[in-house]
Amino acid sequence: MSSQNRTDCPVNSGLGVQCTPDFAYDGVKGFRKARDEFYNLIILDLILPKKDGLSLIKDLRVVNVTTPVLILSTIKTVADIVTGLDAGADDYLSKPFAFAELLARVQALIRRSQQERGAEIRFADLRLDPISRKAWCKEEEIQLTSKEYALLEFFVRNPNQVLSRSTIVEYVWPKMEAVKFTNIVSVYASFLRQKIDKVTGRNLIHTVPGIGYILKET
Repeated sequence: MSSQNRTDCPVNSGLGVQCTPDFAYDGVKGFRKARDEFYNLIILDLILPKKDGLSLIKDLRVVNVTTPVLILSTIKTVADIVTGLDAGADDYLSKPFAFAELLARVQALIRRSQQERGAEIRFADLRLDPISRKAWCKEEEIQLTSKEYALLEFFVRNPNQVLSRSTIVEYVWPKMEAVKFTNIVSVYASFLRQKIDKVTGRNLIHTVPGIGYILKET
């Protein structure tokens, strides 16, 4: 965890500000700290005493703590990564890793969290609020996970354009190994398409064979 509010032993985040790491050695304490204090980023191991990492993330999202979460784990399968991201994590880094890659992930997540995302955006019958990270079709809210929303927002911000899987990975999962994890895009595009088609009654997300996807009206 890092916080700009602390003054002891600050380190440079690479973003022009100094951040100080804070630590919790079990999931219960980690949850309390993240719930009760302000942090720019949470770096989280999944295997923790008292409360595991996935439960911690889910509980934080339930109480509306939106601090970005970077998971560090020895677990590397696509299914496990999807589980972690669906729990509410923002990125996933497998052990062992190079410190330079960890720093790059941290910088990307903090930079994104500091950006002002702006007003509502629309496409066809879809309406998205980047602040609350919610989506609607007309007046019906579409129930989306954190990563499903991020993927839909990327599509809506880039309509009628063919988006490669590697490009999508770089935006939705910043700094994740784009080539290695492009199959995650297919998994999430399928989840998202099922939900969008159900409420809109038509297919808006189209597969471009061998390349990626495009959001367009047919």
